[in-house]
Amino acid sequence: MKTGIYLSYVGLGANLLHLSYCHQVAKKYGPVTIITLCKNLEEALSDDPLIEKVYYLEKYNKKLINTFKLSQILKKFNFTNLLIFYPSLRIYISAKLAGIKNIFAYKFFEKKNLHLVKAAKILTEKFLGVDDCQTETNFVIENKKIEKINNEFKNSFKIVIGAGSSGPTTRWGSDNFAKLINKLNENDGYIFFILCGPNEKTIEDEIINKLNKKNYIKLSDKKIIEVIPYLCACDMYVGNDSFGSHVSAQSGKKSIVFLLDSPKAYTDYSKNFFRLIPEGFSIDDITHNTKADPNLISVDNVLNKIQSLKN
Repeated sequence: MKTGIYLSYVGLGANLLHLSYCHQVAKKYGPVTIITLCKNLEEALSDDPLIEKVYYLEKYNKKLINTFKLSQILKKFNFTNLLIFYPSLRIYISAKLAGIKNIFAYKFFEKKNLHLVKAAKILTEKFLGVDDCQTETNFVIENKKIEKINNEFKNSFKIVIGAGSSGPTTRWGSDNFAKLINKLNENDGYIFFILCGPNEKTIEDEIINKLNKKNYIKLSDKKIIEVIPYLCACDMYVGNDSFGSHVSAQSGKKSIVFLLDSPKAYTDYSKNFFRLIPEGFSIDDITHNTKADPNLISVDNVLNKIQSLKN
């Protein structure tokens, strides 16, 4: 009985916040196959025995005309069960045409104000026939990869600086990150893993050029599979809402996340998230269109949060 998970999300972080539900389904029905729009998810989950396969829909198209084409792709997997974590009538029809016996999906046409965590939790509970499923899980990585990082930086407090993100309105800013690192470096014992994507090297360079010490590792040139061990081995994550915060939180690490233009739903699932919001805002006010001034989260406020969680 093969079970598939359909994640209609491009961002790695949005995919990873569904990991707990993938794990719970796999523990009952065996390793699952994930269908995704995220090209990096396979690399990120390469060590996870509960994930049989990750299939990337490279030529994904949302047009109704592609319904049959998608059904042909789904048919190849011979799924008995398919969980569609997205409100899409088109995907549901594709699954029906593929002959999949048991299809579980969100209510159609309810994308607006969709709470990703609550919706995923309800769907998983319905499929598994349970009253309450966990929203937290443990990110899986080979121990030797974490040990390598820990041995290399065994005398340092390791902080991932999540300076990259999905867009400019979600970023705290290179100047703020540089000021924070320099203030932390007034005391010894830190190493910083600067997390930026390959297309965000300018942000990385802007931070590095303002630092007073060279106690950092750049991650922008590394592949996802090489970046993951740094995120799992860190002592703390500090930065924008990005995939790095999901990996660190799922690795049991305290993760300070700035919510500037990201709904709290993205971080509602884990006790390891510590969310900072702009001064004058309520956490319920933050949406994709808030576009809050990043400077409304002060460097001193972040510094105080780090010190309180570190102690």
